[in-house]
Amino acid sequence: MKIVIMGCGRAGAHLAGLMDAEGHQVTVMDLDSYSFRWLPRSFKGTAMVGNGIDEDALKRAGIGEADVFVAVTQGDNRNIMAAQIAKHIFRVPKVICRIYDPIREELYHRLGLQTICPTKMSAQFLKEAIGG
Repeated sequence: MKIVIMGCGRAGAHLAGLMDAEGHQVTVMDLDSYSFRWLPRSFKGTAMVGNGIDEDALKRAGIGEADVFVAVTQGDNRNIMAAQIAKHIFRVPKVICRIYDPIREELYHRLGLQTICPTKMSAQFLKEAIGG
């Protein structure tokens, strides 16, 4: 599978490492090259500086041939915009978007984006840990 990941923070870098270790072709992009320090030393994919809401940068990352696009920057707005571009302009078959705001996450999920909301997931795990 060809996977493009926008955002090379802890989550994006860890995901890139996991998918690379499984033999997938992974490109991870970030606005700041310093972010690539989070990638595992064993990472064999491509790390590129670029803006995931810039169509030319996405093309350089190989979005046209991507099977999956994942947006995991720290900004909900950037993730939503990039996911919409990947889905509607480049017709990537699977697009996943991390959204921290639970209200926004539900809205965009209803609009057809596959979303992950760590805020809701963390609250649920904490509730279970408390015993509720």
